[in-house]
Amino acid sequence: MKAIMIQGTSSDVGKSVICTALCRIFANDGFKVAPFKSQNMALNSYITKSGGEIGRAQGVQAEAAKIDATTDMNPILLKPKGDMISEVILHGKHLANMDAISYRESFVENVMPEIRKSLGRLSEQYEILVLEGAGSPAEINLKARDIANMRMAHETDASVILVADIERGGVFASIVGTLALLDDEERARVKGVIINKFRGMKELLDSGVEWLENYTGIPVLGVIPYVDVQIEAEDSMALSSLRLKKPQQQEFAIDVAIIRLPCISNFTDVDPLFEEPGVGPRFVSSLKDLKHPDVIILPGTKNTVEDFLWLQENGLAQGILQHAQKGGKVVGICGGYQMLGEVIRDESAIEGSGGTYLSLGLLPIETHFVTDKQTVQVQGKTVTGHDVKGYEIHLGRSVATKEITPFIAFDDGRQDGVYTEQIIGTYVHGIFQNRHFTRDYFNRIRNEKDLELVAEDVVSDEDRREQAYELLDEHVRQHLNMKKVYNLIHLSV
Repeated sequence: MKAIMIQGTSSDVGKSVICTALCRIFANDGFKVAPFKSQNMALNSYITKSGGEIGRAQGVQAEAAKIDATTDMNPILLKPKGDMISEVILHGKHLANMDAISYRESFVENVMPEIRKSLGRLSEQYEILVLEGAGSPAEINLKARDIANMRMAHETDASVILVADIERGGVFASIVGTLALLDDEERARVKGVIINKFRGMKELLDSGVEWLENYTGIPVLGVIPYVDVQIEAEDSMALSSLRLKKPQQQEFAIDVAIIRLPCISNFTDVDPLFEEPGVGPRFVSSLKDLKHPDVIILPGTKNTVEDFLWLQENGLAQGILQHAQKGGKVVGICGGYQMLGEVIRDESAIEGSGGTYLSLGLLPIETHFVTDKQTVQVQGKTVTGHDVKGYEIHLGRSVATKEITPFIAFDDGRQDGVYTEQIIGTYVHGIFQNRHFTRDYFNRIRNEKDLELVAEDVVSDEDRREQAYELLDEHVRQHLNMKKVYNLIHLSV
């Protein structure tokens, strides 16, 4: 198996997107390719067909590679819970909650055999492995126990391409500084550089590129112009950096307030709303910013109890109740759904210090937290008649306290959520990615507001993602010297 690794000068430089592009390029060129990231820290996760939980980036990259994702592609997933504690997920399943010191001192070295097993299984199935690093490989205080960067390059004998983000400034210093902090063996693995997210005239950058190549002796394989290809983000840093998450610059016919919870997770659930005609989603973290929306969305969270207490402390809980009392619509997804109920019981202190909490009381359910996490892909039909699919990730189990109308009837016979004309609660992540459901949901609001309805002929989310992968292939292939990339892995096309 041939291996190439994408590392970055820092977080959020575009490593995941470059890996996604390479997965699609190699797949389109006829190779069996798979993504790999030994250790990922992210709040946006992906559920495999077998019910394993991995980083969302590796799920997206597998899709770009035209294969099914498996837990071998991301054997360790860390999901921050706050106070330097993270949930450790090993091979797709919850292992333990660990503090940073315990993880580094007692877990990292012991888990290397499991990582090697994953690499071994992937090597038996695929011709090319596209590895993604984490953060920077030059964090000198972390390098001794860094199992996501250069150690993986050594394990797989991978050539490393270093990616730097020119948009944030200081691109040459970040590249030179990163290389300077690597030891000789590590630096020798860096075979090329990519300057990413470029805006402007490339001619004005040429002299800098020439200097960089002469100074470092490492070729610049590509200068990739910025492009928004609508590929799901993984890191919550993207909430403040992506175009989709910037403050509104205009008024929209339908105003949607998304509560930006401190422990927000799987925030890509709301991405389709930014593409719905006449709908203006905005993230809200204070009562004064709530204003008078048509819809409030309570998204998923890594810590329902902590985020619900935050809602109460900053007044947003009361704002949501007043909105509902006036007939405003509310949608709760996963942890947000739990908050819409009457009671949250955490007697075993699974999410916090333990206890019973009175929640918003907008839906007749109570939630009990259990140690067995539900992780599964699902599909079914909504009470409004739409075929939908998505995935569940939750520790809580919610039961009705009186007769309800379930929101979804799953194909496996189970039922999910609660539906009223005003309020929807569901455990299904990705509900809005079902574009026919989403179009109908907002058409009902358009009808109530005497707005013109929008046609039901929508492009499916699968087709949108496929278009995005092909666009990414074309864009990166145009600006990256793929002949040199293939030379690095001793292949030719």
